[in-house]
Amino acid sequence: MSTEESFRTPEGALLRARLHIRAGRRRLGQGKVSAGIVTLYDALIFGLRWYLMVPQRREELQVSEGLDLLDEKAMLRVLESAGVVDGSFDLPAFDKLVERAAREELHDYDYRPMLSRFESLMTQIEVMPFDEAALPPEDPSTF
Repeated sequence: MSTEESFRTPEGALLRARLHIRAGRRRLGQGKVSAGIVTLYDALIFGLRWYLMVPQRREELQVSEGLDLLDEKAMLRVLESAGVVDGSFDLPAFDKLVERAAREELHDYDYRPMLSRFESLMTQIEVMPFDEAALPPEDPSTF
């Protein structure tokens, strides 16, 4: 999958979301907390993007052509107002955490509650669960 495909096709967006969930979890488990959080942010955007790129869903949810599929706030609002997600994911808090993680290493941050809420959202939009064995192997040279 190319980066271009992850922007252009629903399948590419879903694969990118799942790859970044796997990598984000791995990084968190390795103590690379900030890198893990930032990686999960990318997974969030592409998970939401995938859900809203599928033509049948766009029609069912009456998604406007003008919806920015890189604007996680707008995408989440559409899904919340349609009842697809329960509204329990605190995007403003997650955004603040991502901004902090981009500036500093969060060695002592207890990421487990955040990861649980993130995984709940990914489950609601059907990005999770998934079979990690079905994903392409990770490049060992990645961070």
